[in-house]
Amino acid sequence: MKCGLEIHVQLETDSKLFCDCRTNYQDAPANTNICFVCLNQPGAKPYPPNEDAVNGAIKIALMLGCKIAENETYFMRKHYDYPDLSSGYQRTSIPIGYEGNLNGIRIREVHLEEDPGQYKPDLGVVDFNRSGISLIEIVTEPDMTSPEEARTFLRELIRVLEYSGSARGEGTMRADVNISLEGGKRAEIKNINSIKGAYKALKYEIIRQKNLLRRGVEIKQETRAFLESQMITVPMRLKEEADDYRYIPDPDLPPMVAEDEQVECIKENMPEPPHIKSERFIEEYGIAEEYSKVITSELALADAYEEVAKKIDPLFAALWMRDELKRVLNYNKMGFADSGITTDNIVELLKLIHDKKVTPKAAKKIIEKMPKNKDSPAKIAEGLGLIGVSDEESVLKAVKQAIDENPQAVSDYHEGKKGAMNFLIGQVMRLTRGKADPGETAKFLSEALR
Repeated sequence: MKCGLEIHVQLETDSKLFCDCRTNYQDAPANTNICFVCLNQPGAKPYPPNEDAVNGAIKIALMLGCKIAENETYFMRKHYDYPDLSSGYQRTSIPIGYEGNLNGIRIREVHLEEDPGQYKPDLGVVDFNRSGISLIEIVTEPDMTSPEEARTFLRELIRVLEYSGSARGEGTMRADVNISLEGGKRAEIKNINSIKGAYKALKYEIIRQKNLLRRGVEIKQETRAFLESQMITVPMRLKEEADDYRYIPDPDLPPMVAEDEQVECIKENMPEPPHIKSERFIEEYGIAEEYSKVITSELALADAYEEVAKKIDPLFAALWMRDELKRVLNYNKMGFADSGITTDNIVELLKLIHDKKVTPKAAKKIIEKMPKNKDSPAKIAEGLGLIGVSDEESVLKAVKQAIDENPQAVSDYHEGKKGAMNFLIGQVMRLTRGKADPGETAKFLSEALR
């Protein structure tokens, strides 16, 4: 299998690419965020390209390791006749960036283009609110050899786009998937709006093409549509070549040049790409790759880790932020940036554990209360009655009580049943209200049960 992707994602701008219309198309009534320009009415001329969109495209290209075009960049008219294109063509730039790389997958080129409107064939209507919104198009080489590899690449790409702060992420993603098997021709699959959809479309298409080749049927070079409701692909039309789009330079838009000073300024101010940050964390802090990938899953969390690692052992901080903090964030369906948790909160909690003022089990209860909570971890711990670690005498007393009250568990332990020890440890933790150290408790129980 060979697979290449063409990914389109909206850029984060307040106005459209060639006019001043707002880009909050999802919140506005149909066909209200429009003007003569984005409707391509006769005599209406496009404004010069949105500066934020141009800079955002350059930033993303740089974060993907692309070279930036040194010569003039201009917009082409790409002709095709769809109801969502009132002009009969789409404006798309020649490559702004080229020859990039993301985790071993080559990036052929990065373009800037305008979004078409939204055509609803079941209703026979078009909403042009989206028409003219800035899109970035990222084209890869056919370097992916499995659906799993394509899925991993898309996840990494979405992370880069989210880090950039210039793109709107997976929610606005539309991907075209090009796939071929050895001995067959290339099929392009359209209408893919999610990473899951791209994975499912590839899985289906592999089976379809394999079955055709097995029966000696020639695979046509064609464009197919992905029906997400059924997780299948269906024929649309024979595959177009570049000549079919009748590209011509747009005479209404002047050429652009990315000046060296402009590119350098963007490069100096852009965030470190997540895949590079992840590699640096592994080397600089000595943490495992699986920890580094989770911590760099969002920029705010990665930045918080670096701040915490200045005051707390990096390995200890990585353990708690990767496992417990991320668990709590996922449970509450929020990112770190929205949680209200500060780096000072994390440092304070980890110091409470390190100084044995709370047990690790108690700390897990505390961290669950931290999102959207103005109280410090110490104050949360006091409110829950979790401050303090039980002394040895109290733990031994609880151990004796747990053994006396649970003769069946004691019998199970002597019969070699592994779950019995965990049950008894749980009973001791209950009796001490989570203030006993689990390791010490296990040691005391083993001695008492001899």
